[in-house]
Amino acid sequence: MIGKNVATDFSARVSDPVIDPTAYVHPLAAVIGNVTIGKNVMVAPFAAVRGDEGQPLFVGDDANVQDGVVIHALETEMNGQAVEKNLFEVDGKKYAVYVGRRVSLAHQVQIHGPAVVLDDTFVGMKVLVFRSWVGRGCVLEPGAIVMGVRVADGRYVPAGTVVNSQSQADALPVITEDYPFRTLNKGVVHVNTSLARGYLAAQRGGDGR
Repeated sequence: MIGKNVATDFSARVSDPVIDPTAYVHPLAAVIGNVTIGKNVMVAPFAAVRGDEGQPLFVGDDANVQDGVVIHALETEMNGQAVEKNLFEVDGKKYAVYVGRRVSLAHQVQIHGPAVVLDDTFVGMKVLVFRSWVGRGCVLEPGAIVMGVRVADGRYVPAGTVVNSQSQADALPVITEDYPFRTLNKGVVHVNTSLARGYLAAQRGGDGR
């Protein structure tokens, strides 16, 4: 489903999603309201990108939103006034959720705004990111919870770890040459951008190649 949000006291603007023509949104996914989807993005079955409460939501070029992912956010407006605590600024613009370029959101991830996940970061299965800023080139291993913190560029969060204080975030390990998941995201991005192209070609009557 791709459609408008509805007007409320926390969302006066009714918006259609802006989806680049090179992105593929599966028919069993939902993209609603004030959402921007960039080039070559794959939005898989049962994903929900719902810009009807906090907004805007942004998914950058070559990112992927895998099966069962939820992107949503706390209200960013109330009675016509911005709720600034629920917004993050990236490159001079404010967002409820910002997902950067070549970010992978693996199966059943929840990115709940206010939240930012910057370029080239891998977010593993069943991770929750809430009220947090995650830097570039990070790896959030499966089952991690990141709440109320800023994660520096090039760090990883071990599987199942709860990071809910800035001191914990500052102590996260740095990704080194011998870290086993250091290059995982490149392969995941390649697979999903290829899938987006293939499904679009098939949808338009080609053979998907």
